[in-house]
Amino acid sequence: VQLQASGGGLVQAGGSLRLSCAASGSIASLGLMTWYRQAPGKQRELIATLSSFGTTSYAAPVKGRFTISRDNAKTTVYLQMNSLKLEDTATYYCNVWFSGNSYWGQGTQVTVSS
Repeated sequence: VQLQASGGGLVQAGGSLRLSCAASGSIASLGLMTWYRQAPGKQRELIATLSSFGTTSYAAPVKGRFTISRDNAKTTVYLQMNSLKLEDTATYYCNVWFSGNSYWGQGTQVTVSS
């Protein structure tokens, strides 16, 4: 399974971005889908989770501003990020589970400017 993350970039505070993470390879539908982020000098943190049943959960810093979703084929996971803040600046990583294994995307940089 290969994951290709995209959608990062430079945005002003208060703006929006939509991240995508597309899976390719010998897959059917993916299981648990998550987004993490890692700011410079900080540990990678889990920010959004989407279960195979469609249940979502969010870390407190992004709750109410970010939305995780997926396509009907369950091969692409999205992260809609609204009302972005300076502290959202980080490298964002997708992670998915398939057939008992965890796979990481390559990371996409999000930079929020004032």
